[in-house]
Amino acid sequence: MSRNAPLLAADARRALVLLPLLATIALTAACAATEDGPPGSAPATTAPATATASAPPTDPPSPSASTPVTIPTSAFVELPAELRKSPRRTTPVEEALPKLCGNEFGTGGRQVTASAAMTVTYQTAGAPSSNVPQGMIHQTIFTFDGDGAPGYLSRLRAAVQACPSYDQSGNRVTVKSKALPGVGDEALLLTRTWPETSLNGERTGDTASSQIAVARVDSVVTVFNDQGWEGTSGNPATLDRVVRDGVRTIDAWQG
Repeated sequence: MSRNAPLLAADARRALVLLPLLATIALTAACAATEDGPPGSAPATTAPATATASAPPTDPPSPSASTPVTIPTSAFVELPAELRKSPRRTTPVEEALPKLCGNEFGTGGRQVTASAAMTVTYQTAGAPSSNVPQGMIHQTIFTFDGDGAPGYLSRLRAAVQACPSYDQSGNRVTVKSKALPGVGDEALLLTRTWPETSLNGERTGDTASSQIAVARVDSVVTVFNDQGWEGTSGNPATLDRVVRDGVRTIDAWQG
């Protein structure tokens, strides 16, 4: 046997001892390379942590946002049979509201939750059916959120005071206002007066007039715009009756 045989055997035994250690080192290095590898390497399979804190709850929606307001036909006044020339009909709000120097009656603002309008055509009690109507009353109803209703009346009073007169179709129209007691929570009566003209447009020397009434019932405001037939005068007694009946109708609707 050669002298080198024992040395070779010893070297072989040392190599066998080192193999497990080298394998362990290689495996550790491979794991480290996988977890801390460069961009583009395979992502770790460990699931990401989940936050346990929840977001604070949001405020509940306002009543006007969660419960839309609907104004039914039954909320509008209906004329008694002896005054009714034709049934009430739906009218666009912008056409029903009166205009003086500007858009005084259309300043509801963002607190308006609903609006609607209807028109009634009236006659003189006992008049023959062949007669022309005496006039029309446009009724507009606004519902408000918060303090919007009294705010509307406050702005309207200021706007009317700033408009003592205005021009309409070449005629000077004067405006006077006063409180209307005993109607709703608060009410305002406006009287418009202008030179009367005949059917052919000629001035008669007299004056014509019509009235506007605005009443508040809690968070509801209603506007009554009386217009005489074909530019003639309205009927103050009929308007007064319609306004008071209209406020009672709204009060019953509101419950």
